[in-house]
Amino acid sequence: MSSVAPVGVVSFSQRLIDFLDRIEYRRLEATQEREEAFNLRYEAYVREGMIPIGFEKRLTDGYDDADNVHVFGVHMDGAMVSTIRVHYASPENPHSPTVDAFPETLKPEIDKGHIVVDPTRFAVHPSMSGLHPELPYITARLGFLASEYYSANLGLASVRVEHQAFYRRLFGMRPLCPPREYHGLKKQLSLMGIDYCAVRESVIARYPFMNATSAELEMLFGSNPVPLHAMTPATLPRVGPANLH
Repeated sequence: MSSVAPVGVVSFSQRLIDFLDRIEYRRLEATQEREEAFNLRYEAYVREGMIPIGFEKRLTDGYDDADNVHVFGVHMDGAMVSTIRVHYASPENPHSPTVDAFPETLKPEIDKGHIVVDPTRFAVHPSMSGLHPELPYITARLGFLASEYYSANLGLASVRVEHQAFYRRLFGMRPLCPPREYHGLKKQLSLMGIDYCAVRESVIARYPFMNATSAELEMLFGSNPVPLHAMTPATLPRVGPANLH
């Protein structure tokens, strides 16, 4: 049998690589930038019927100020077009939104000494979601890169049932337990997960834009973050496989 990938897969994969050239990732630490992300979250979540309309027009909680979290903005042509936050839970820092929402499933993993990467508050600007179908993929990439940087054992997604297909297609994720109430949202979320090391190579083979260099990872997640134009993965050396804990 031929090993050539279907034309549609190849063409969309190349589109994602090309789209990275227009993208700048920023780890948001300044108050003004974080507020912009909180406002973007609010607009997206209200539009999806996830939260009620509020006077403050911002969506934030105590998890945004945790010691084990990064809040990111994805910028295109100088404007924030999407945002995501990423927690990395470990025995030293065992709490994250999804760990606390699904404790019977996830706390035993942390008790084993495992690292859990938990991307949440995924939001694409309502005016951009229809124009640029690449944005959800480019935004979700940050969770995958966090799993690489922190040598995660388990990568998570807390999503509505109708969004499970996206995570199954992109990462090979599978549901870990039924949907439930999630931190006051109006719609229930399901828990999905992957053994990161087991799927890493297959995800990168199918979607080369998911690859990263050690320099990119350090600039995103290290102690001295800098705004970063996403590097083109196909032209740069790979980071070595993450180590299981």
